[in-house]
Amino acid sequence: MEPTTSEEAQENFLAKDLAGRRRGPPDPRPLRDRYSIGNSNRWRFHKEQFSGDLLGLSQVCKALNVDFDDLLRKPEGWCISQIQKIFSDNLKNKAAQNGRSDVILECLGIRWELHQRQLFQSETLARIYLAALARSSTSPSKELEKLLRAQEPRKKKENSPVRKIIISLNLNDPLVTRVGFAMALKHLYGKDMELQVDELVSVLASAYALRLDRLFQRCVTLMVNELAPSTINNFYEAGCKYREEQLVAACEKWLEMNLVPLVGTKIYLRKIPQELLFKVLKSPSLFTFSEYHLLKTVILWVYLQLNHRTQTVPVHESMLAFFHSFPKNLAFLDRDLGKGLLPIFLCLRLHGVTRGRELEELKYMNFFPESWLGRVMANHYNSLENGGDMGYVKDLTSQAVRFGLLFNQDEDVAHSQTVALYGFFFEIKGIRHNPTSYSFIMHRVRHRDLKPSSACDSGTVSLRRERLVRYEISAQTQVGGVWQAFRTREITQKFGFHPPSCRSHILKIQTVGTPIYASFSFFFPLS
Repeated sequence: MEPTTSEEAQENFLAKDLAGRRRGPPDPRPLRDRYSIGNSNRWRFHKEQFSGDLLGLSQVCKALNVDFDDLLRKPEGWCISQIQKIFSDNLKNKAAQNGRSDVILECLGIRWELHQRQLFQSETLARIYLAALARSSTSPSKELEKLLRAQEPRKKKENSPVRKIIISLNLNDPLVTRVGFAMALKHLYGKDMELQVDELVSVLASAYALRLDRLFQRCVTLMVNELAPSTINNFYEAGCKYREEQLVAACEKWLEMNLVPLVGTKIYLRKIPQELLFKVLKSPSLFTFSEYHLLKTVILWVYLQLNHRTQTVPVHESMLAFFHSFPKNLAFLDRDLGKGLLPIFLCLRLHGVTRGRELEELKYMNFFPESWLGRVMANHYNSLENGGDMGYVKDLTSQAVRFGLLFNQDEDVAHSQTVALYGFFFEIKGIRHNPTSYSFIMHRVRHRDLKPSSACDSGTVSLRRERLVRYEISAQTQVGGVWQAFRTREITQKFGFHPPSCRSHILKIQTVGTPIYASFSFFFPLS
């Protein structure tokens, strides 16, 4: 929170007064006040320009521990930063402030009692204090010099009477609460604080308003480590509001990994803003168990946007019935309600939804335009006619069909799943060799070797002995707040039924992170 316009004017006057700079003609009065500067007691007129008395300026810098060259370069900008430096250096060498307060801060309807020495750690409060000092004194430069000289390491003197100054700070940020503001003020006194997760946004907002950089960065670090379905929205919006790119990037990356497996199963999915959802869906590193799992998650997000009173995640059948209840003359995305959502659904890879039951659900919901579903069905038909060739797919990164495994350390040594595409069956598998060593592989299996499962419920089986596949295997995990990414290169390989052609390239990784998000992306190029 910046000071008001009047306070800035007072502060600028004070900085110019200290720098000895003023506009307009010189004072015509024959008698002018003089005061001594530095250890040599050199006399000087305090409103003359610095350029007219460089020796006096040099002695001022020595007395106040200010860099002479910096002051010549920025004669009006040194005030706040140099005073803060003086006070912060003294705080390291002196015990915590005791006794009565000498500053009263009026903010958020409360009078906060503070001490001068601690107050100057905040740039915002320092500006307001200096402006108040200028208003309350006929010679603000003398008052400030007296204040700074009191910080010099000298022999102890008797305490002078405490002169209280009242300052006011108007905050219009709704994220700043009294509790968060009190925690930020407590930080001025160097006390260790245990910040609760539900207080982080308010403390961050207070630190931003008071310009407490160290506290602000501490809040950002804690937020990055406390990302969860219940916090992702508030943390992301705070990062955007205060332009904290580290926090925004951490929220986006976390949601890329956890949109489908974690957030998509919670009511907090409703709070994800549309712009964030769009960014995540466009990301090439998005994790999903399958294209259908991702589609269901996004449709659930739409359902929750339209049903604000719903407090629990609905069963899948209820969601299908809701969209089916709209008049049949228009698909949902062709209606006014759905037109604004088109960019989101254009990010999805509907050609990766291949099972008959799933396609029937899409038709039943009447959610997508008829032209979309017609194009998907036509692509499937052409691929089946041509032995699985997916001529409509050109780019592995943006168009491949994705499958995923979520590998936790507390699970079994191996984790696998069978996936099917146009009558070809593959087992995707993750193996843990020891607590820090893993490998991921996919291999082709015969239809008659499949265990009874839903992977082959469509009844489509290809008898081709070889199938050209372009694929990539990747794995991501987080260690100490930093994401690690491992991947193979893009590989084009003919998969047969016998070793070694039935096995893909093996992705081997070493990491202590958990969980591990393993993705298998592939498609069938023209063969």
